[in-house]
Amino acid sequence: MKRTPSPDAWQALLDWFQTLTPDSLGEIGRYYADEARFKDPFNDVRGVPAIEAVFRHMFKTVDEPRFTVLHALRDGDQAFITWDFDFAYAGRRVNIHGGSHLRFDADGKVMLHRDYWDAAEELFEKIPLLGLPVAWMRKKLRVPT
Repeated sequence: MKRTPSPDAWQALLDWFQTLTPDSLGEIGRYYADEARFKDPFNDVRGVPAIEAVFRHMFKTVDEPRFTVLHALRDGDQAFITWDFDFAYAGRRVNIHGGSHLRFDADGKVMLHRDYWDAAEELFEKIPLLGLPVAWMRKKLRVPT
């Protein structure tokens, strides 16, 4: 039988995402199943150690990373959250807007965490030299209005 996390556990998970630090990352096993899968535009990993490594890499690669949960919907053993991810990189502030599909196991732990966000719009277009061709391609593929 599958179940959703209790309301307290659900809120604790959302709070954990929003206050994530290198120190609190050690609590990942409280929220993720041992063989959980994490997928985003750059990673597809399984298992708590691999998922923790993705987040640790984030802390090493960008400055002041912070997730802000904007909306959170739960339905049975699934949930979808929309979020903003703010960070600094090379002296510039960056904001990525995205969403995550979560599925829970019988113990209410995350067994699937799939992030959805547009890497071209949210990241590549903001990079000098790379941004111009990406914006050009987007314009070429856009339906004329």
